[in-house]
Amino acid sequence: MMNNSDIKNILTEKGIKPSLHRMKVLEYLISNRNHPTVDSIYKDISSEIPTLSKTTVYNTLKTFLEYKVVQAVTIEDNEVRYDVETESHAHFKCTKCGKLYDIELDAKVLNLKSVSGHAVRESHLYFKGICKSCQ
Repeated sequence: MMNNSDIKNILTEKGIKPSLHRMKVLEYLISNRNHPTVDSIYKDISSEIPTLSKTTVYNTLKTFLEYKVVQAVTIEDNEVRYDVETESHAHFKCTKCGKLYDIELDAKVLNLKSVSGHAVRESHLYFKGICKSCQ
C-alpha cells in the first residue's frame, strides 16, 4: 500500500502539483484497480473530502490523462473508465456483470510501431463476453 509521500512523489515526478484532491483521487485509483468511472470515484471519496465536487474529479482525471498518470478506457460509447496501469495491455468487459479486467497479451501485438505502413501512436484492444465468475 502506498503512503501519502509515495503518491505525492508520483505526482511531483510527473510535473503535477500534489493537491489533497489529486492525491486522494490517485490513491483511490491505485487502491481500486477496477477501472472506476468518475461517478464511482466521486461517490467513494466524497465522504472523506466534503469539499470535493464531481467537476474536481473530472478536472483531476483530465490532468492525469494529459500527464499520462492514467489512461482512459472507453469500451462503451456512454462510459469512460480510468486505469492507473498505463503500460500497454488489453481489457475484457463482462457483458453480464459489467466488470472490466486487465488482460496481458503478447507485448509485440500491443506495442506495434507501425501497421501496414501507418505510424501507430496508441493502441487499444478490448474483448467482450462473459467472465469466468458469471459463466
